[in-house]
Amino acid sequence: MATVSVPANSLPSEKYRGAVVEDLQLPPAFALPSSEAISRAIELAYERDFSYIPILDQKRRPIGYVDVAVLKAKWEASEANPSDRVSLYMTKFDRSHSKAYTLITPSSPLADLEEFLRHTIFALVTDRDRKFVLAVATSQDLENFVSRRGF
Repeated sequence: MATVSVPANSLPSEKYRGAVVEDLQLPPAFALPSSEAISRAIELAYERDFSYIPILDQKRRPIGYVDVAVLKAKWEASEANPSDRVSLYMTKFDRSHSKAYTLITPSSPLADLEEFLRHTIFALVTDRDRKFVLAVATSQDLENFVSRRGF
């Protein structure tokens, strides 16, 4: 049986052969409340090998994220106290009406995810109603998928 090689510069739909976000088999996301201590956030992130942690408000809606490496560096440089809340160090999501929201769900095509990740460092994978954060996807996840599949 001959293998078909897809050039890297091919159309995204050909590159991923119709695969969707669910095909990435991402680990379930975990998110933290904005009141969580940064020491706990760092501990949980390293246990799970996550680089970014979504931060939730009291209604469990994503309001931002923390970059674990940046947070850890601030802690080690004594620029952050281990008991400080993660909300003090999070990057807030832009919720303005001028910026369109891109919905990424488990059924979103990988080509759409790739396009989204050209403009941002990660994507929150949510349900259709955006009530639950299901996973966090990065460009590295796409690269791993392509290499595993031999595309």
